[in-house]
Amino acid sequence: MVRLINAGMDSSSKTYVVGQAEIAARPLEAALYLVATPIGNLGDITLRALETLAGADVLACEDTRVTRVLLDRYGIRQRPIAYHEHNAAEAGPRLIAALEEGKSVALVSDAGTPLVSDPGFRLVEQAQAAGVRVVPVPGPSAVLAALTASGLPSDAFLFAGFLPVKDGQKRSRLEELKAAPATLVFFESPRRLAETLVAMAEVYGDRRAAIGRELTKTFEEMRTGTLANLAAHYAEAATPKGEIVVCVGPPQGKADSVEDVDRLLTSLAAEMPASKAAAEAARMTGQPKQALYRRLLDLRDG
Repeated sequence: MVRLINAGMDSSSKTYVVGQAEIAARPLEAALYLVATPIGNLGDITLRALETLAGADVLACEDTRVTRVLLDRYGIRQRPIAYHEHNAAEAGPRLIAALEEGKSVALVSDAGTPLVSDPGFRLVEQAQAAGVRVVPVPGPSAVLAALTASGLPSDAFLFAGFLPVKDGQKRSRLEELKAAPATLVFFESPRRLAETLVAMAEVYGDRRAAIGRELTKTFEEMRTGTLANLAAHYAEAATPKGEIVVCVGPPQGKADSVEDVDRLLTSLAAEMPASKAAAEAARMTGQPKQALYRRLLDLRDG
């Protein structure tokens, strides 16, 4: 029987430790709290997340062993219970029952923001259907960490999760995303990275891309280049270790010449503010927003 309520914990036990200070967690309202946790560096946890983890009546997580490391680091005396894709049908209703009884439930994934490539969305659906409040407690995200460090356009991006394992299905999925006017962000297994980059290079051509590995951890690495160059590198290198995020730049638009881009910028600027015009031109051409914004200002200055 899964125990959902930490009956042995009184309010004095709901504390967390920052440095040498033990801090009491304030009482939480009954709600489902989606708590982002570090993707590697445990120092990336937020104070609000610590207070939520310490103060929740119930803490649900993918793997209790992984979450225990974080709890021990910050002196949080919780007894987490497992909620993952293999037990969601059983554990989900029990968590909803606890919420309906007026309990506070915190949900965490093994790392990063819950519901991003994990089954937590089902629990949120159930909570919403039951009229339970859902509260995001934002923080670390591997998707945003890789995107911001990639050097690729970030004004529009599409997170596509994990690609299919089989080559034919993988290429079909890549084709579906080919025309998306946005930077594409994927998670990938280290074992499949080399073959995935080959498929990407063949489907997307010579687009710019970036590989984020072990982000926020000791051996963090960001490698950038064209898809062809990256595919060649990982074909020869040893299989990388750690978590992998792949970012692929958007397709180049048809307005490739300077004159075409200038006409596009001028046309857009007649209908919207300069910053928005530059952003829209970046979406349409795949060129950096900042460079287009500067070009638009130059055009205005004559």
